[in-house]
Amino acid sequence: MISITPSISIDENEIQLRFVRASGPGGQNVNKVATAVQLRYDVGNSPSLPGDVRTRLIRLAGRRITQDGILIIEARQFRTQERNREDAIERLVELIRRATEKPKPRRKTKPSRAAKERRIESKKQRGNVKKMRKAVPGFD
Repeated sequence: MISITPSISIDENEIQLRFVRASGPGGQNVNKVATAVQLRYDVGNSPSLPGDVRTRLIRLAGRRITQDGILIIEARQFRTQERNREDAIERLVELIRRATEKPKPRRKTKPSRAAKERRIESKKQRGNVKKMRKAVPGFD
């Protein structure tokens, strides 16, 4: 079990890990050893996630989520499979933690009367500055 919050944990069987060859650092092993990790997590069908967290996670994931609701995280930063595996799982946990935070509701506000008057006054001043740039007619 992968613990995310005290109330949410994911079973490791829900995550699929696939190891692929990575570009980048690796020296002689770069073309021989599959060190990059592709983590797949089915967000749409996961019994571990509450509905509101699921919808926020789908919104947060952006392009990393497929049409079928599968979240794909690729980790290829490190030279070893194990470190890339840990990195991918950490990134998944962090993404889900961010999805558990409920967004603060937005309150509509109106500008105060004084703020409106200051705005209009600054616009008038700007207009006067532009008016002063014009050439005076009949003055040669």
